[in-house]
Amino acid sequence: MKKAEEDKAPRVHEDIKEYITKGLIIVNTGNGKGKTTAGFGVVFRSLGRGYKVAIVQFMKGKWMTGETKALQRFGDLVEHYPIGDGFTWQTQNLEQDKATARRAWEKCLELIRAKKHKVLFFDELNYVLKYGFLPVDEVLKGLQEKDPMAHIIITGRAACPPRGRRGRRGAPEECDHDSYGNRAPCRHQTVTHAHDAL
Repeated sequence: MKKAEEDKAPRVHEDIKEYITKGLIIVNTGNGKGKTTAGFGVVFRSLGRGYKVAIVQFMKGKWMTGETKALQRFGDLVEHYPIGDGFTWQTQNLEQDKATARRAWEKCLELIRAKKHKVLFFDELNYVLKYGFLPVDEVLKGLQEKDPMAHIIITGRAACPPRGRRGRRGAPEECDHDSYGNRAPCRHQTVTHAHDAL
């Protein structure tokens, strides 16, 4: 059986004449639980297929987690960069937080431009955008450099742009929209948006 046939879902849609394979930008946001967990679900499914994966964590530090222990079993298939110093209320140092966010984003750009991973997981990137540690426009520009077949997963609460920024629909955005132009009921639940491109 060919690889493409193995990867198709076990069902037939007669109205779909052509299958299109492409990479997505997936945003997990909202105040509910499970954003990082959902991201790691995609990571481990991809590793199970033998795809290369890279993970950059913007806030979680180098403490040993169950995910870290599991990732170690996949050897060279995975690159894991827990760059964070902890959450902002732990560091209490604005300049340090900004410098850490910058260092993590530079690693993200390096991985995007290398174009050797099927999945890139940027955990908690939404938080550093919310706090203004990185410019939203700079991040959006960097994400556009991704390989067309690669998937990028972004997590964190309040995927919101700066006040007054307008989304694709032209409406003023506050905290009921994500940074990528979609309306998101982010106050009470976890929601996922998938984008072909930004």
